[in-house]
Amino acid sequence: MIPPRLRPGDTVAVAAPAGPVPRDDLGHGLAILQSRYRVVYDEALLCRTGYLAGTDERRAEELNRYLANPDVRAIFCARGGYGVMRILERVDSERLRHDPKIVVGFSDITALLSLCVMAAQVRPIHGPVVTQLGKLPEGDVEWLFRLIENPEPMGRIPSNLARIGARGGGTVEGRLVGGNVELLTRLIGTPWELDLGASVFFLEDVGERPYRIDRMLTQLQLSSALDGVRAVAVGDLWRCEEPDASPPSALDVVEERLAAFRLPGVMGLPVGHGARNLALPVGARCAADLGESELVIEEGAVA
Repeated sequence: MIPPRLRPGDTVAVAAPAGPVPRDDLGHGLAILQSRYRVVYDEALLCRTGYLAGTDERRAEELNRYLANPDVRAIFCARGGYGVMRILERVDSERLRHDPKIVVGFSDITALLSLCVMAAQVRPIHGPVVTQLGKLPEGDVEWLFRLIENPEPMGRIPSNLARIGARGGGTVEGRLVGGNVELLTRLIGTPWELDLGASVFFLEDVGERPYRIDRMLTQLQLSSALDGVRAVAVGDLWRCEEPDASPPSALDVVEERLAAFRLPGVMGLPVGHGARNLALPVGARCAADLGESELVIEEGAVA
């Protein structure tokens, strides 16, 4: 199901289902959202319980409260970090299925996006968290607003992509599916394991050394998760190098693994923890033009 589009002035909520939220970064992001929407949030999202934004009970209750509120038309996650997997069993996916609304986030929020797809069958947005909004180029923020307000397909992703993996030209089509590769491997064997069948699989990560990237991709292959993947789009692998910068690089590893799996792909997707994070509609139809190294979104994120 595709959630209804947002309009300026609509009510949106900010939730913190994962790690502790930096107050200053949150303030900058809230100001950007408040310039366009009516924003509601609970001061309790600034709670800290170790490496979590409060207890599991607090974080799950906050999400469920916004999912149950018919006035809230979108939920923006405050930040990633860690913690969403701990509350997946508590999130009321039936509420989301009954009243589809936009859910935006990335990194650890990949687990929540997977719940939206697999449990509620609602299209979410892999996009910036609120604490990231104030650090992004203005164009990326404008892209996010266009994506969630305009039902029309976004078309070609504005980026200089390059070929990677198995060679061969042509265009392949599939569902645009993916997220943080570490989270996706951790969901294997759970009810929220993301189905990558018939997909253009996009991935990103942060702080993982090259051998760990190798292990994640190999696990996806050994578990048959990659069996239906038609092409791969590689986003930022931010700070994913060895401390001494010794080879291979993280991108070298991805290149070798994709070639070994006979999967074609492109790299340079402006998605992840770096200077850019272009929002993507998870599950939307897209086309990967391997000859031109282009990725085209052929379906809208909202209705």
